[in-house]
Amino acid sequence: MHTILEWLQTNADRIILLASVALAAAVLSNIISRLLRKLLERSQVPNASIFINLTRLTIWLFAATIVLRPVFGVNPTTLITALGVGGLAISLGLKDTIANVIGGFGLMLGKVITPGDVITVSGVTGTVKDITWRQTVVGERGGNDLVIPNSVLNTSLLERLTPAAESCVIIPFTAKAGSDLTDISRRIIAAVERVTADDTNPDIPAGVNFTGFTPYGIEGQVLLFAKPGVMLGTVRDEAVRALADAEFIEQRAAIGQ
Repeated sequence: MHTILEWLQTNADRIILLASVALAAAVLSNIISRLLRKLLERSQVPNASIFINLTRLTIWLFAATIVLRPVFGVNPTTLITALGVGGLAISLGLKDTIANVIGGFGLMLGKVITPGDVITVSGVTGTVKDITWRQTVVGERGGNDLVIPNSVLNTSLLERLTPAAESCVIIPFTAKAGSDLTDISRRIIAAVERVTADDTNPDIPAGVNFTGFTPYGIEGQVLLFAKPGVMLGTVRDEAVRALADAEFIEQRAAIGQ
């Protein structure tokens, strides 16, 4: 006990300095992070955690350099030199992480994608929820979160979609030859809207497009738009069931295909 008290008395100045710098860094990090978040929300720069996290990291690194010599007796210049010597080995071991960090900056500063964008990448469609220092989080309609490394996004084919395009459900059909297309369009829309009303966007009405001719009849597509959070497969299933027994739909076309 006596030894501990002596050590505390001997190193009191160092402990106070270390505690003061750590407290100041914590307070400053919190204040600047809040201000930066508000600034990003008001500006044209997209708001993502990568900027907040790097700001915090910079503050804590600066605080560490302040206490290295007086508290730990380490010369910051010597430490930086040592890190520079081992930098090559570290960079080789962390090349994927470095690529992800650089990729994240490229995505954000280039405004390739921003939180809230609807994208399709590698066959997966979802809404960008966040871009961190290492990965981008994309939320799918089913509620799952897809975590994609930033380096992958920079090297993959990426498609940005409008909300309407992302929610669109297409159901192909073949109308019997010689049918009144205006009447068929009206009947198809009435049939699918009746069963999908709870799951489709009321602001975007259903539509019917005719696309060509086959030996079985006239080909067309039903276009429906799912509500946010509703699986596209759910709307597709409801629409197909509604049209399955319709007399104006040529069922042999599907069998022949």
